[in-house]
This record gives sequence, C-alpha cells and structure tokens, in this order.
Amino acid sequence: MSFEPFNIGQVPVGGPVPFFILGPCALESESFAWEMARSLKEIAERTGIHFLFKASFDKANRTSVGAFRGPGPREGCRILGEIAKELGVPVTTDIHTAEQAEIAAEYVDLLQIPSFLCRQTDLLEAAAKTGRAVNVKKGQFLAPWDTVNIAGKLRAFGCERFVLTERGTTFGYNNLVADMRSLYWMRKEGLPVVFDATHSVQRPGGLGGSTGGDGELAPVLARAAVATGVDGLFMEVHSDPANALSDGPNQIPLEFIEDLLVKLIAIHHASH
Repeated sequence: MSFEPFNIGQVPVGGPVPFFILGPCALESESFAWEMARSLKEIAERTGIHFLFKASFDKANRTSVGAFRGPGPREGCRILGEIAKELGVPVTTDIHTAEQAEIAAEYVDLLQIPSFLCRQTDLLEAAAKTGRAVNVKKGQFLAPWDTVNIAGKLRAFGCERFVLTERGTTFGYNNLVADMRSLYWMRKEGLPVVFDATHSVQRPGGLGGSTGGDGELAPVLARAAVATGVDGLFMEVHSDPANALSDGPNQIPLEFIEDLLVKLIAIHHASH
C-alpha cells in the first residue's frame, strides 16, 4: 500500500482491517431503508467492523424500461442524510450526472461512480470538486491497470480520498468473471481497492428483461478477495432478496451477513 490512509466519516481506509460497504441495492421505501440501516448497524457493532450504509436513489441503468428506478436524487439523498445523522453511520450512493453530484454531496459521505460511467471525465470532475470521497466502480470493459488513468483524473481534479472497486469483467455474453489477480495488480499501483462481491456474480440481462446472477457465489468470492488482499468489501444485503425490487438474485440475505462478516475478518487476520 502506497496511498495515504484516510477516513470516510469515521470509517478508516487503509487501516489494519478492511472496511465494508453494506446495504440494499435500491431505496425501495423510506421504512425499508431505515429497517436495513438499523439492522446492519447492530450487526456492525456486534462484529466490530467499520461500515458505510449504501442504497441507490435511482437505478438508472436497468435492463428494461418498466423496471423499478427509485425515489430520485433529492428524496433519496434526504433519506440517506437522515439515516447518517440519526444512526451515526456514513452513507454512500451512486450518482449519474454532475447535477446529482452536487445534490448528493450535501447528504452523503462517499459518492459512487457507476461502472458504466467510470471514464466520464465531467462526472469524475464534478464528484471530485464536491470535496467528498469518491468510489469509482471499475468498468466491466477495463483492464485492472487502466484504473491508473481514473486515479490520475481524480487527482488532477484535487481528489485524494478515493477508492476503486473491482466488480467483475465481461466474460462472453450475459456473464462476468472475477479475476483475483486484478486486486493484486491494482493495489500494486498504490491504489486503494474495494471488491464488490455481489455485482461480480451478476449475469447482466441474463433473465431477458432483467439481470440474473449466482448469488450463492458472492460469499465465496468475498472470502477469496479478503485472502488476496483488499482495503474494503462491497456487498449488497437485503432482508428478502427473492422479493427485492432490484438485483435480487445477487444480494446476500440479511440473516447470513453476520456469520459471513465474522469469517471474512478471521480470514483477513489469518492471511495478513
């Protein structure tokens, strides 16, 4: 590791153990968001992990036009901001436009750039200039070493608090593969690296009108990533994945996440 450690809220990046980004794919409702955030905070306290709560206010890249989107930026960010304030947990969400960067920066601690937009210079600049920390999802079409150029853009725009997230690489049609070598190569470049265990098991468009996936493999890949070495883990969690309004096949059931977190921390200590 050659980057300077930093904090996102009270969450350390580059500390002795990985941090976690946890939460449902979408802000399905205000009550659901609070339910998930409270449950995950309790689990974090029991397991001793540092985590950010994640949920999306707009699923802008859904497979079909009729798919659930979310409450939109202003309402969604208001909900996330209230959760952060009330529970004392830093929050993150994804943005898609420069205007959304300005809106979200008022409420959230970490701005997430979706993988399809990871090379959009204007969006990276807008996110960087808010002063918030930035998480850029590595595009499914990029080689690991291409992320050096993303980091270069962020630094050129004055952002030193950023992480880069591996979320799988396109492997033929409707499939992704997670290459653990990518984590090594990105960290070797001195970049803070997060592994997204749940999006890495997607089958994009695999259900015809929606994305499928191999959710049972997400914990497997998470364990492999921690053993390989990462600065953080991203995992979407849902209390009822079968009835989730977005990305249900890939989210980890809430009832299983505590046991998985315990195992991941044990693997980290055993391998480092």
